[in-house]
Amino acid sequence: MSGENIPSARTRALSTAVGAYDIRGRIPDELDDDILFALGWATAEAMREIHGSTEVVLGHDMRPSSPGFAQAFAVGVEAAGSRAVLLGLCSTDQLYFASGIFDLPGAMITASHNPADYNGIKICSPGAGGVSLDSGLGRIRDLAPHAPVPDPTAPSVAEDSEAAATMRRDYASRIRELTRIDDVTGLTVVVDAGNGMAGRLIGEVFGTDAGLPAVPLRVIGLYTELDGTFPNHEANPLKPENLRDVQAAVVEHSADLGLAFDGDADRCFFIDETGATMSASAVGALVAEREIARARNTGRDTPTVIHNLITSRSVPEAIAAAGGRAVRSKVGHSGIKTLMRTEGAVFACEHSAHFYFEEFYCADSGMLAACHLIAALAEAEVLASSLVADHDTYRQSGEINFTVADPDAVLAAFAEAGPGFAPTLIEDLDGISLQGEDWWVNLRKSNTEPLVRLNVEAPDDVRMRELTARATEVVQGRVA
Repeated sequence: MSGENIPSARTRALSTAVGAYDIRGRIPDELDDDILFALGWATAEAMREIHGSTEVVLGHDMRPSSPGFAQAFAVGVEAAGSRAVLLGLCSTDQLYFASGIFDLPGAMITASHNPADYNGIKICSPGAGGVSLDSGLGRIRDLAPHAPVPDPTAPSVAEDSEAAATMRRDYASRIRELTRIDDVTGLTVVVDAGNGMAGRLIGEVFGTDAGLPAVPLRVIGLYTELDGTFPNHEANPLKPENLRDVQAAVVEHSADLGLAFDGDADRCFFIDETGATMSASAVGALVAEREIARARNTGRDTPTVIHNLITSRSVPEAIAAAGGRAVRSKVGHSGIKTLMRTEGAVFACEHSAHFYFEEFYCADSGMLAACHLIAALAEAEVLASSLVADHDTYRQSGEINFTVADPDAVLAAFAEAGPGFAPTLIEDLDGISLQGEDWWVNLRKSNTEPLVRLNVEAPDDVRMRELTARATEVVQGRVA
């Protein structure tokens, strides 16, 4: 920051690193120890101001920069007069769980699925509540440039070993209780941790590392060593090339199921016994049925389930068939967590493989979703490919990104062209959606980049490709 005063340098860095739902940036250009200190100080100030909280629970992933960033953030929290409850290494859903059980705001140092030269922070309010620009993140961004200069003589913050042990034991117990995987026998599951935090969760949830008896599963781990340089492949299961190893291992070992986690383990993708990737929407529909049944068994009529607007139509169809009420939402975890509380929802899902659970503080957990699928597979006594077949009847384009100079102008042009698709409904819940009798098209802006994102669903491949091509022509300005 030589040649530039500290508040100005912090403001410049934060203008690119702070997004709509979290903080993410390259190292060291956009994030460094000073920025993390300032964000820790600002988080403590904002959480005291908004929620009256004087403690912040904090964890970090396995990236090389994460322990130092967590320490800088913790020192910033304590410089603001609050207490940092430092958990050390953990997954993002473990941090959310700790925020829930301790009823404290939380911060997770992670860049999730991003490459190794990135890091970031996911922040939640007390009880794992969602935090967005409108509900605290904007205030943190605005306060951070005015944090004091770090005191080089300030003591480091020690890890709270008692809080960390409590979190790990209770987290593993909660997941086992909610899914009853202790009763599962005879299944073989391949887990690709991608050198991310799932490598540690395997021993805590399925093994004895959290002080519980081992689950009677055969678990075959791939890339379970924690290594934030990602020497084998990116911990990003959204990219098909990062699933090849787990797909091959499932076939090689005649496994019943494959699991592929992202770097911070809050998302999980699923591979069936043939090595094929299972639709995240189909998995969401299956878990929604399980959560609706659980809620109805406790006397709740017509339980509510949230799904974002780019999940397959199979999701609301499954919700209705199971006796639930479907509510559509925008894309994004912060809004979904808030909406779950407003609507009293029992479950929520996104097609990006984020799965949220009422009994997990309305937070998303890849491991909890994975254990639900393992339990469902054992209970149904069918192949994984058959388990979700009834929920995988539509064809989707997948998310197609376009770099554009003016996203708002592209959306306006798309809305103007919408009637030409002969939709039954045009809506602007999140971008522009065109709804047909048995198809839909959605175009929305990225919250962090000059991109628009296109998603299309139709009853068959031919219709899906036709709609995708027509929408692409509009986005690229080839339609008057």
